[in-house]
Amino acid sequence: RAHKTDKGDFFMRMYDIIAKKRDGGTLTQEEIAFAVNGFAAGSIPDYQMSALMMAVYLRGMTATETAQLTAAMAYSGDMVDLSGIGGVKADKHSTGGVGDKTTLVAGPIVAACGVKVAKMSGRGLGHTGGTLDKIEAIPGCSVSLTQEAFFRQVNDIGIAVIGQTGNLAPADKKMYALRDVTATVSCIPLIASSIMSKKLASGADCILLDVKTGNGAFMKTLEDSIALAKAMVDIGEHNGRRTAALITDMDTPLGRNIGNSLEVIEAVETLRGKGPADLTEVCLSLASGMLWLAGRGGAAACRAMAEDALRSGAALAKLPRDASLDKVAELIKRTAFKITRMGQLVGNLASERLGVPFGIVDLSLAPTPAVGDSVARILEEMGLEVCGTHGTTAALALLNDAVKKGGVMASSSVGG
Repeated sequence: RAHKTDKGDFFMRMYDIIAKKRDGGTLTQEEIAFAVNGFAAGSIPDYQMSALMMAVYLRGMTATETAQLTAAMAYSGDMVDLSGIGGVKADKHSTGGVGDKTTLVAGPIVAACGVKVAKMSGRGLGHTGGTLDKIEAIPGCSVSLTQEAFFRQVNDIGIAVIGQTGNLAPADKKMYALRDVTATVSCIPLIASSIMSKKLASGADCILLDVKTGNGAFMKTLEDSIALAKAMVDIGEHNGRRTAALITDMDTPLGRNIGNSLEVIEAVETLRGKGPADLTEVCLSLASGMLWLAGRGGAAACRAMAEDALRSGAALAKLPRDASLDKVAELIKRTAFKITRMGQLVGNLASERLGVPFGIVDLSLAPTPAVGDSVARILEEMGLEVCGTHGTTAALALLNDAVKKGGVMASSSVGG
């Protein structure tokens, strides 16, 4: 509640805001802004913001509260103005997963269909690389552009992907650091506001959300994934951005390649129409959703448009003009070739030695597998040490240092 001073002015106390949410009350826009702005400015201490976030974790927030929290976090720093780019600007966000290289495919498809993609992306979190990490795996490719160069590229070819600015939603950075040490990470209003504050600040007109679900995703259950998707869509719509979400599977890696360089190769192959079916389908679904949000037509028309852009090669043409794709792929493959090829050699020899088909190696058949044994150690015991250095391939080292008797390990040509 607000308190009145001797001069008749009113002021708020963080204590009262915490108590209100603790007791299940609904915070006003002014109370939310007071808490977020004060914390970002340093006038509200960590322990009080921690208490408020725990109250939110336990009591939840209404859709309106969550949208207002997100807006306050977004406006705590720079709000990117994309008015210098003509036309509708579309953005996408993935909650992340293994093998997720969809921006590298869906973005060019959308740009080829006449919708601008002015995207600010992040780096990897935990076990998976981010879009920026993947782009930087391309020799000579930079994700650091001036605003002028960024706008020029989007206006020229329809797409650019750069790193986020240092002052984008600074309140979110401070709040996330607190959530990480106060057991309040897994709270849908706080997750949704964290993601969407950066999306709102990035300036796009419409936002498509790719919410992963399954073992390799942050949200493990379909129910939680739907709840997060709905919360983020509500935030976007409340703040004047056309927003939609797709729920996509992450029980298994997306595509066949894992690792930044190899994922770039697979993305290029997908743009050539030769990608794996699961990756192609997800990218076409995302691209058609972005086109629909941008007002390019109905769902069926947008799907047909996306398929045509992929089939005709128009999407492939949106990749850097000054780079020979064959040359880029060759440079990447050159660094990965020895690793990948050695993985194939070791896999074939191991399979022959154990008398099992190449593809699955049952480590229980090896002489000395035990908890903590590295794959290299097991191969040495099998007499295969001459085939390569320790841990030479992701294909054979997916379970490196965590192998136990009876474990089964996939072996394929996905070196990394």
